[in-house]
Amino acid sequence: MFTGCGTALVTPFRRDGSLDEPALRALVRRQIEAGINFLVPCGTTGESPTLTRAEHLRVIEITLEEAKGVVPVLGGAGGYNTAEVIELARELAALGVDGVLSVTPYYNKPTQEGLYQHYKAIAGAIRNLPIIVYSVQSRTGVNVEPATLKRLAEIDNITGIKEASGNLAQVASVVHHVPPEFVVLSGDDAVTLPVIALGGRGIISVVGNEIPGEMTRLAQLALQNDFPEAREIQRRYLPLMEVNFVESNPIPVKAAMALMGLLEPVWRLPLLAPQPASQAKIEKVLQALGLLADRGAHAG
Repeated sequence: MFTGCGTALVTPFRRDGSLDEPALRALVRRQIEAGINFLVPCGTTGESPTLTRAEHLRVIEITLEEAKGVVPVLGGAGGYNTAEVIELARELAALGVDGVLSVTPYYNKPTQEGLYQHYKAIAGAIRNLPIIVYSVQSRTGVNVEPATLKRLAEIDNITGIKEASGNLAQVASVVHHVPPEFVVLSGDDAVTLPVIALGGRGIISVVGNEIPGEMTRLAQLALQNDFPEAREIQRRYLPLMEVNFVESNPIPVKAAMALMGLLEPVWRLPLLAPQPASQAKIEKVLQALGLLADRGAHAG
């Protein structure tokens, strides 16, 4: 279900800081029209730590309403309190998501056994819903080691991992340890091709917010072993993939989308608009790729 390209959706806000529901609907429709394979609302890119519980559920609800079952929805439900994650995961299940993406507990830095027990407890609470583990040590301070993931893969509804370690040797080890049906997804746009070449099944993408059709095409070509054409797309859009991380995600991608006329340039504290030098870099890349909108355009 979760193969190819899934976009880690940004959450658009109005100038007053409230959720911009019309813009969110337009973003989801744009994704589906571009042929995206699945959608991932309320992850890191969606500024989920700044959302209230009601807003979190509303973003999921709107995404489901617009997706209309045409594409699967993988809802974000992670955190450092296992009981709270279980409660949220159950609420997402009740809304009708197709699966849950759950980032490793951050800040409290559990052991490998703690990680195993955390995910086992979540899986036991939503037995009929697929769970994708999200490992991103650079943000959380903990790494899901291949041996731990091998144990987790034995749990029926833990069906994949978003692997964002940035360590291709670890990705190779993960693919080696898990069964063939277990879905290994890249958590970094720039290494989608090598992850798929190692046996991965796709990408949960940030750049998919800006270029959903192109990123989906890249992933599908790689999955079909058409690496020459996939590399051409990679070469063209690598500057965009890179500039999306000129500051902490999702600062640059939302700045870019504002320049594309897709949303208002609004973040929630502690995130701020990019520094002028970063803004200039983002605009330069968009200009080179022909992605700048007419001044003043806004989809919401």
